[in-house]
Amino acid sequence: MPTSDSLDPQKHDWLKARPLARIMGAIIEGGGEARVVGGAVRDSLLGIAPHEIDLAVNLQPQKVMQILGAVGIRCVPTGIEYGTVTAIFDHKGYEITTLRHDVETDGRRAKVAFTDDWRADAARRDFTINALYADASGRLYDYFEGVSDLANGRIRFIGDAEARIKEDVLRILRFFRFSAWFGRGTPNKDALTACGKLKNLIPQLSAERVWREIIKLLAAENPVPAWTLMIDTGVLAEILPEATNIPRFESLLKVEAKHEMPPAPLVRLAALLPEDKTVAEKIAAKLKLSNHEAGKLVTLSTLPALLQDQLDPLSFRRALYEHGADAGRDATLMMAADNPAIDLEPILALALSWQRPVFPLRGIDLLKLGAQPGPKMGEMLRGVEAWWIAKNFQPTREECLAEAKRRSH
Repeated sequence: MPTSDSLDPQKHDWLKARPLARIMGAIIEGGGEARVVGGAVRDSLLGIAPHEIDLAVNLQPQKVMQILGAVGIRCVPTGIEYGTVTAIFDHKGYEITTLRHDVETDGRRAKVAFTDDWRADAARRDFTINALYADASGRLYDYFEGVSDLANGRIRFIGDAEARIKEDVLRILRFFRFSAWFGRGTPNKDALTACGKLKNLIPQLSAERVWREIIKLLAAENPVPAWTLMIDTGVLAEILPEATNIPRFESLLKVEAKHEMPPAPLVRLAALLPEDKTVAEKIAAKLKLSNHEAGKLVTLSTLPALLQDQLDPLSFRRALYEHGADAGRDATLMMAADNPAIDLEPILALALSWQRPVFPLRGIDLLKLGAQPGPKMGEMLRGVEAWWIAKNFQPTREECLAEAKRRSH
């Protein structure tokens, strides 16, 4: 049903942007109706610029492709069995999905049937705040009081919470993620009860899907209440039973806020974990983190403690050189969270401004000095580099060459 609320295109530039106007206009001229759905509408109501714009249409996907193709808009069948095609306009993709309802679900994927019923399409979505639609003029369509829930910070399943989770188990984690971002006050009792009751279904989810939800949850301004709810309901025990250090997590958030640091989900996860390399390696494997992510998580499991004895500027510069400015900065933030009474401002400032010096020698320089290729030459190069580091990175190229000559005799 249309609501009295609307999005003013003059205040929301994305609504009147040429690509979206062309796509929606073409579908309307082709005899259909197109509405923006989900996150873009929700975020705009909160004054947040949308990152992605998804459309729902009351036409079959093949018809959508035909209409857009006729006006020169490239369209790719990215999920046509589910009714989804992607329009490419000005190098940006717009997902367009035919109205549908679920025929059969197994907790991970659904078989769908297409429909022209907007309310039926809204009814298959997860939460009321995600079942909001806006037409080209900005008029809102809200079938389940999502606007009211959004305004009041209520995260509420559409229909029976247990039934919605059994359709897609990922909705358990999505409930806590949306609670972290948009929830306020007392959480919805039916939703919490259902999430706790069905938590044993979580292991059927792929590690990649679980990690994507964790990243998004931990990127919220203050994820502590939602994370605590996952602990209390037993949901966290199904995915990350080790990640329960809430006091350290809260302390890290205060340090981030003090220094106006943007949320860093991987650092926040490290703060929740014990300082144990083996645990970090286990979690990296369990969540199938990328090599970069895994390396960072493992480093942060040991580096803060290692740096405790290297807080003088010279030692800290050596640590930054070895581990990198990002790791040094993140480890310093975690040290500040662990030790609020310690003045870490000087080294944190150093980490934030660090530019890694370039060691002025290469292997070819030693060859010119008469060194023979092989392990001994590598040892000499590393030895001169260690000497250069110990001298606070100050020796020039000529001084490094002189040190190499001295070591070659």
